[in-house]
Amino acid sequence: MRIPIFLILSTLGLTACDWRDAQKIAQSGEVKQLAALGEAFFGKRADEAPAAAPREVKALPLVGGKEVGHRDFPAAKRILPKLYAGMEVDFYCGCRYQGKAVDWASCGYQPRKSETRASRIEWEHVVPAWALGHQRQCWQQGGRKHCASTDPLFRMAEGDLNNLVPAVGEVNGDRANFSYGAWEIHPRPIYGQCQSIVDFQLKRFQPREEVRGAAARITLYMHQRYGLRMSRQDKQLMCAWARQYPVDEWERQRNKRVMQWQGEGNFLVSQPEALARVCA
Repeated sequence: MRIPIFLILSTLGLTACDWRDAQKIAQSGEVKQLAALGEAFFGKRADEAPAAAPREVKALPLVGGKEVGHRDFPAAKRILPKLYAGMEVDFYCGCRYQGKAVDWASCGYQPRKSETRASRIEWEHVVPAWALGHQRQCWQQGGRKHCASTDPLFRMAEGDLNNLVPAVGEVNGDRANFSYGAWEIHPRPIYGQCQSIVDFQLKRFQPREEVRGAAARITLYMHQRYGLRMSRQDKQLMCAWARQYPVDEWERQRNKRVMQWQGEGNFLVSQPEALARVCA
């Protein structure tokens, strides 16, 4: 069932006074994202069936120290401060940090609930560890901890440097394993001036506009690299963001550093033309 756009806008909190803005949104193509989201409120569409079973992916040998190659998550965390040296800005709010200490004043951050966790930087999985492992046998037998100790491919994916970004700890915790979404054109901030928001009821996280392209390319890379399932709705949104927000200099610099440490970067950053194939 196709949901009328006026009902979608109403569901998303837009009033009759927003119709002029809505027309502009429609012209920009963002209305398709809102439509997909609006339909999710009323039930899953038939064309959003799960993707086919993931292809078989082999784990690579893991390295440690200063060697070049894939790492597990503990080893990756030891490298990440060096990878982001001189680029110490958190992903979701744009806060500057030093060591693990977040500078709230640099981004107008205000804690929502936990000042302790909001004060520190944590390493966020853009594609959550839950998404990497919950369909694997190891997860059924003992969750993330069991996967990290017994499953070589999960360990490789959990420590993939392409998927790890610095984030304010409180926001990292609130995001949890929620998928990305888009439901607020003008976000009502919940972390002071931070423009990323979370809807705990819908279990969706809307990243600030400045990083949506990067978040989409990381998400698409991880699903391609590790043969992960993705709903049609989520893939449509990630492809839309990847097209709308092209690769920028921050992504290029980050990708070069990932390649220096891991030997494998994000092909959607180094080869933007590959997006057409991934999103065909």
